[in-house]
Amino acid sequence: MTKTFFIKIALIIVSLSVVTSVNAEAVNEKDPYIMVQQVASMTFNRIKAEKSQIAENPEMLRVIMKEELLPYVDYKFSAFKVLGKYVTKSDKTQLQEFVLVFREYLITTYAVAMGYYDEQTVEFEPASDFENDRDVTVRAIVKDKSRPDIKIAFKVRKDRKTNEWKAWDMVAEGISMLSSKQSEFESILRQQGIEKVIELMREKIEQPINMEKEAQ
Repeated sequence: MTKTFFIKIALIIVSLSVVTSVNAEAVNEKDPYIMVQQVASMTFNRIKAEKSQIAENPEMLRVIMKEELLPYVDYKFSAFKVLGKYVTKSDKTQLQEFVLVFREYLITTYAVAMGYYDEQTVEFEPASDFENDRDVTVRAIVKDKSRPDIKIAFKVRKDRKTNEWKAWDMVAEGISMLSSKQSEFESILRQQGIEKVIELMREKIEQPINMEKEAQ
């Protein structure tokens, strides 16, 4: 994944930040629009509060992503989406390992993206009626003085058992994070199998978080 795409992913997450202060107990997982905004608010309030510590130790970003963001991400659903047809071609042990490693891979992806955060603003589109829906797309426009506006979307789905909403994909200017990973992994899955993809994800996870910005 390129640095440019990381910036877009960062802007997606940044765009969901609001000024309201909330805690984990207050997150409304019954409303996808409110949930997205509340989770982002929690995440970025913590990043702002621990800014100096993060500057000294960027690895703290992984902890923040794991504690504040990941509980509201359906990483298992996302992992299976990335695997596509290879879900049925892998055994149970391989699938379990892939899901667990993919979970850590997402944490790393979000943490790296946060290295580009510099407090952009956002305008959300009005919420739509979701009473009879199980999949919802939360749309917004990112405003940044130094860049053109960016259209973003945060896809969430309703769990059939708990009726709670969780995120499963993020899109910036038509670029889907999961679709990008599907394209990146497909040939590897076909030629070398799921174990090779797991190996590559582990390599990414083991790399330290780099706070250096891409030159504009």
